[in-house]
Amino acid sequence: MIWRRGCTRVVRRLSAVDDFLLISNAKAGTAAEEAVEAAVGVLRGQRTIRVVATESLEQLSDVLAERAAAKGPGTVVVVGGDGSLHAVAQVLHDRGETRDVVLGLVPLGTGNDFARTVGVVPDPEAAAQQLLAAEERDVDLIVDDAGGVVVNAVHLGLGAEAGVAAKPWKARLGPLGYVVGAVISGFTKPGKDVAVRVDGKPVRGRGRTLQVALGNGRYVGGGTALVPQADPSDGLIDVEVSFADPIMRRLSYAISLRFGVQDKRDDVSQARGSEVHVRGEEFRCNADGEIGDPVTERTWHVEPAALRMLLPPPPAL
Repeated sequence: MIWRRGCTRVVRRLSAVDDFLLISNAKAGTAAEEAVEAAVGVLRGQRTIRVVATESLEQLSDVLAERAAAKGPGTVVVVGGDGSLHAVAQVLHDRGETRDVVLGLVPLGTGNDFARTVGVVPDPEAAAQQLLAAEERDVDLIVDDAGGVVVNAVHLGLGAEAGVAAKPWKARLGPLGYVVGAVISGFTKPGKDVAVRVDGKPVRGRGRTLQVALGNGRYVGGGTALVPQADPSDGLIDVEVSFADPIMRRLSYAISLRFGVQDKRDDVSQARGSEVHVRGEEFRCNADGEIGDPVTERTWHVEPAALRMLLPPPPAL
């Protein structure tokens, strides 16, 4: 869940003696409270801890501004999923402070796709234990030409359209609503007529584009390996472009995506670089789970080692 704009301000001030600042999304309710309590139970006695629950980007920005002004905790621990980590990274990037803090992560919810890539376990207590033994590692950030950040992955085409189609179904069906949206999009939405360039070189394939994926992390949707080779510390963006637009190819592409072998297909093109440009027919982007407004052109670049994070040793590739 990503913090929304327009809620009241946080007035609680931070102390310069705190070691860890734990930030959770107040809108996550009981689940967030239980995860925070579990993490605090592990960290208490090992670190001085301050816990803040926020409801909006404004609140989040205020908390991080107060931390900076008070020369408060150098480690900010995000208790949440990809959307929460995205929100903190966005505020830090907007403030020019991505290197001024060390980020920790205690996953919450069902997605946690970036946590999967970097080896952070989904259990709050175990994740807190990992924090105590973790090492500081540099992590890249993907940034678009409108200033939006991507911590995990951004994709456009069928996946983003499925997210739009799923919205009216989610209230009634919960997570199953996304599946309904994917089915509707899979059979009703045409591929996109877009051109993709990586470091100025075109990514070629036959026919219309079904999906374009840019990976800093490897997974989306709770464990689907969208960009299986992505490494968030290599200073590059991994790109996969699917041209599997005919219906039967879409079905086989979906199956190969489920098992993380889509990169072996002859209708999937791969590239790796520091800048990606997409231009053409109107499209939406899904960045760390947040679906943006339609655009006809977008450019992303990588900012190597933009983030400092407390993480377990890198998993084997």
